Amino acid sequence: MLKTFDLVLIGVMTATAAVTYTIKHRAELKLEEVHRLEAEIKLEKDTIDLLKADWALQSQPNRLERLVRAYNDELKLQPTESTALVHAKELPMLKSEVPVPDVTEAKASAKGATEASAKSATVASAKSAPDTAKGAQATAKAQPIPMPAPRGEAEDADQIETGSVEE
Repeated sequence: MLKTFDLVLIGVMTATAAVTYTIKHRAELKLEEVHRLEAEIKLEKDTIDLLKADWALQSQPNRLERLVRAYNDELKLQPTESTALVHAKELPMLKSEVPVPDVTEAKASAKGATEASAKSATVASAKSAPDTAKGAQATAKAQPIPMPAPRGEAEDADQIETGSVEE
């Protein structure tokens, strides 16, 4: 004779077994996913290593020298001068960082450009006069070109490492 208490305990044990099985099944699925992701990571690392090895082969100096000699007539390559290398602070400013020109400076440069275009228009033929006026308008609208900051001793502390050897 089964009492109600026994039936409740059997129900609880069955529910507990079902929950345990479900948790075990989910854990096995997660473990399979972890193994799959580890395999993908290993494949990507192997691919990276292979690409690094390929890059090392492709960028060998003697190979590049042969290519330069072979295609020198077509490419007309020149060695980079050491004075052509600049630091990040010496690069021109972004367009968003360019200061807005003063209104009085813009009027003065527009007046000078108009006078110059008027003088050149009298010398030029009637066909080229509209082109000169367009050039004067473009000159009046042009913004000043930002100049790079000069190199100084104070900048050496926060200099960007480029990997080059300079002594």
